[in-house]
Amino acid sequence: MKRVLSIGIVAAMCFVFHAQPSHAARAPKPPSPKKLDNLANAALAAMQRRATELNIGGVAVVAYAPGTSIQSWTSKMLVVGRMQDASTAATKGNNLLAIAYAKASEMAATLQDSGTAQRPPMTGEFGWQGGVIGRGKTGYIIVAFSGGKSEDDVQVSRAGLAVLLPVL
Repeated sequence: MKRVLSIGIVAAMCFVFHAQPSHAARAPKPPSPKKLDNLANAALAAMQRRATELNIGGVAVVAYAPGTSIQSWTSKMLVVGRMQDASTAATKGNNLLAIAYAKASEMAATLQDSGTAQRPPMTGEFGWQGGVIGRGKTGYIIVAFSGGKSEDDVQVSRAGLAVLLPVL
C-alpha cells in the first residue's frame, strides 16, 4: 500500500511540475512589428512636439532591443527640421543623425543614459548627453535626440521614452 501511495504522490508531483508554465512562457512577449512601428511613430511624434515647444530642431531616434541584453534592435528616426548643421569657415558642421546614433550606441554598450557612463568614451562615442535608456517589460528602449543643447536634447528624449516605457 505504501508503494502504491508513493507512486501516486510522485505521479501527482510530476503532473504539477509539468502543468506549471515555465518562466519563459509567462514572460511578456515583444510587440508585433506593426505594433512596434505604431509605438515608434507615437514616440517620434511626442519628441517632435517637445522639440517644437523648446524651439529646437534636429534628429530623433528610437530603438527597441528585445530581451534581457542588447543583441539586436529595431530603430526608427525622424528629422525634426534639420539633419545637419552646415560647415562654415569657423566650424566643420554637424551630422545630427550620426550624433544621435552615437548616443544610442553608447547607451547600448553601457545601459546608462548617454554622457553618464563612469568610463571615458570609446572610439565612436562622444560622451554627450541627450539620450535616455529604459528597461521595459520585454526589452530595452533607447531614445536619443541631437540638435539642441544637451539639457534640451534630454528633455526631447524623455518625451519619447515616456510613450514607449509603459508599453514595452
